Amino acid sequence: MATNLIYVYCVLNTQPVLAGNIKFKRLKSMKIGDFYVVVKYISSEEFSEENFDRSCTEIEQEEFKEHVEVITSLMEQNTVLPFEFGTVFYTENCLRKFVADCSDSLFENLYLIKGCEEWSVKIYFDRKLLSEQIDELSEDAAALEKQIMDSSPGRAFLLRRKKNGLVENEMDRICKNYGKNYYEEFEKLSVSTCSHNLLPKEFTGRKDAMILNAAFLISKTKTNEFRNTVETLRNKYRIFGVFIDTSGPSPPFSFVNIKSLSLNQ
Repeated sequence: MATNLIYVYCVLNTQPVLAGNIKFKRLKSMKIGDFYVVVKYISSEEFSEENFDRSCTEIEQEEFKEHVEVITSLMEQNTVLPFEFGTVFYTENCLRKFVADCSDSLFENLYLIKGCEEWSVKIYFDRKLLSEQIDELSEDAAALEKQIMDSSPGRAFLLRRKKNGLVENEMDRICKNYGKNYYEEFEKLSVSTCSHNLLPKEFTGRKDAMILNAAFLISKTKTNEFRNTVETLRNKYRIFGVFIDTSGPSPPFSFVNIKSLSLNQ
């Protein structure tokens, strides 16, 4: 027999206005202590863990998009603490207990993200393009190239083989340094930062390798400066095979430190 479950989108410390927006259809704002929790009631059969696992791909395409759109819309007028997609409570009492038990943590998180947005930065390196520019970026490679040019054909052949190995090592070093330097440039403009695992080419669908995958919590007052910094770095280093992808603003999922509950808890 189906029962109603409570699907949670986010927590706010001010009352959200839900009326008049088609995106907020079916949504309710529950006042719990000092917080407002935006929820919708769903059927246990509709959102059982078994069905969730089986139809994960379809859900990600539709329900996840709706989850983010709701939170993003609420962010326009409020400080919003987003919950992970798929956070469900069995009963209202369970939800109320969770909010009461985690109230200090909820306040801390809301304070951290107030007036901020999350921006994702992914940086890729085209090693082939980089190798063609290596003499401009590496003093060791440039010096070895000069020796090659000044050497006899036999010695030049041996030095060329040596340089091939040097180039691979130098590209690794340069990629690491660029990733570190870019991260530090964006960190200067951030309230907080979060590093994510680098994704393999099979996942990104790109031929170039990812050297940075990070999220930055940016104050809305620094958004333009952040965008300008991205564009400056993008234009300056594209010739060396550096490509910067950014996405945002988005809900600050990477900076929420609240332990979310799954369906079976």
